[in-house]
Amino acid sequence: MLGIENQRVLVLGLGATGRSAANFCIARGASVLAADERAEDCSGELEALDPRVERTFGQPFPDPGNFDLVVPSPGVPPERYRERAQRVWGDIELAYRSIEAPIIAVTGTNGKSTTVCLIEALLCAAGARARAAGNLGTPALQLVGAPLDFAVLEISSFQLETVETFRPTVAVILNITPDHLDRHADFDAYTSAKARILANQRATDTAVLNFDDSTVAALAENASGRVFPFRSREPVSPGAFLDAGSVVLCKKGAEPIRISLDALKLTGVHNRENVLAALAAVYAAGVNPRSAAGALASFANLPHRCELVEQIRGVRYVNDSKATNPGAAMRSLAGFSENVIWIAGGRDKNLGFDELAGLAASHVRAAVLIGESAPKLEALLSRRMEVYNAASIEEAVQRASQLAELGDVVLLSPACASQDQFRDFNERGERFRAAVRKLRTGGNS
Repeated sequence: MLGIENQRVLVLGLGATGRSAANFCIARGASVLAADERAEDCSGELEALDPRVERTFGQPFPDPGNFDLVVPSPGVPPERYRERAQRVWGDIELAYRSIEAPIIAVTGTNGKSTTVCLIEALLCAAGARARAAGNLGTPALQLVGAPLDFAVLEISSFQLETVETFRPTVAVILNITPDHLDRHADFDAYTSAKARILANQRATDTAVLNFDDSTVAALAENASGRVFPFRSREPVSPGAFLDAGSVVLCKKGAEPIRISLDALKLTGVHNRENVLAALAAVYAAGVNPRSAAGALASFANLPHRCELVEQIRGVRYVNDSKATNPGAAMRSLAGFSENVIWIAGGRDKNLGFDELAGLAASHVRAAVLIGESAPKLEALLSRRMEVYNAASIEEAVQRASQLAELGDVVLLSPACASQDQFRDFNERGERFRAAVRKLRTGGNS
């Protein structure tokens, strides 16, 4: 099924995904050249790279036409290899061809990591052997050979560009709102990339689709698998929906199953939707959701995702650095009934902020803006609320703490990418945490 023995393989990019792909291919008898256009000292953790892998740094990528297979890292745009490559498989395609366990795959603009980790926790609580991997940090290829009942994969639009036969037993699409339009030609191209998660499903597979999202719901028409919809706003049968603080799961010919969310530790309305999707996926995979539901009482917000950092002098400081697009920031803001002092800004991904600015007007008392997009955001927000600018995340936290009043929430939810000032959203969130904790000097919780 894999067939790469004695093949010449070109791996583009030597981040975590690229390193895992290079090691995977060399271990299966391929001849591998791994190329990174960054200098060697910028590529990180190269000690984990198999010494048999040939490598090149700091120069343009080799001609893809000279290789039997090109394995691009997700961050490498298709125009860098597509026209010349004989065959292209990303790490998800390689993993699919090698993992024996059923795959539950999750994509969407927002909520992917939380939902994937929820599915993993729910499956484990039900007694199944499950591991989560993919776009959330652990490369999917690390699951190859592991004793698993289920592999749970978070998959980005970039990764879906490089699948060929990938066929998840359960495919989940959480939502599709504008994102990565600096990479995809337009919203339709972005939607088409997301829809590739359904392309190879068969009648025995299941597509778990968010019918509250009109773009996702429209994909049901061409789905080959069984469609199992979920809705948070109204009942659906068959499917899953929220009702009076519970998730209700319905299948034809079976009694509805009601799972109470009273013990749910996760905060935010959007996380109830993530729980809804996760339970729907577990149910679609044939696992008893009642046995799985015990995981809900202990599952907490993931780092940098609406994470409570501190409460200082009656003000809560919340780190939602992972909100790298306007849709994610809207979900975050809508989850708070308190007045918000909002820290936003960063690198714009060619996304519009108008709808976000309109929502912010009813939730935000003051905004503190950082990064390259600050002028664009200020132009939209200044007529709706107090707006301040800060040169750094540390200065933003200081200013927000001066503006905050008893009962307020200081929320980092940038609506932008981080690479103008930070390595990634993790570094941005960690810097926010550190700045907040410095405020504790002389303060009481």
